Amino acid sequence: MRIFLKIVGVTSLVLISACERLGVPDPAKEAALREADARATGSACRHAGRGIEDCYVLNPEAARAAVYAGWKEMNDYMRENNISEVKPTAHPPESASAEASASESASASASASAH
Repeated sequence: MRIFLKIVGVTSLVLISACERLGVPDPAKEAALREADARATGSACRHAGRGIEDCYVLNPEAARAAVYAGWKEMNDYMRENNISEVKPTAHPPESASAEASASESASASASASAH
């Protein structure tokens, strides 16, 4: 019986230590990942020569404080090392309001043609 309890104890310790591999979410790790992603987004916006307000508009899901921290960090780095901005060649996506109005007009014209 004692050996059985030791085996169960060791097995449970092994399983508990592998929680990351089991897919158990870690809120602290996810929050740190989101913050690092937002900081990288802010840095990329600054390197591309975009203003901080444009960066907020283009990335509404990112945390503003982390985006600003990344933007400011890249701004300081670029000033210290005389790095020039890299102008983006891709156009920013259309705003959600433009897409919504386009879909409304398309559905209105489709319903008008159906009658």
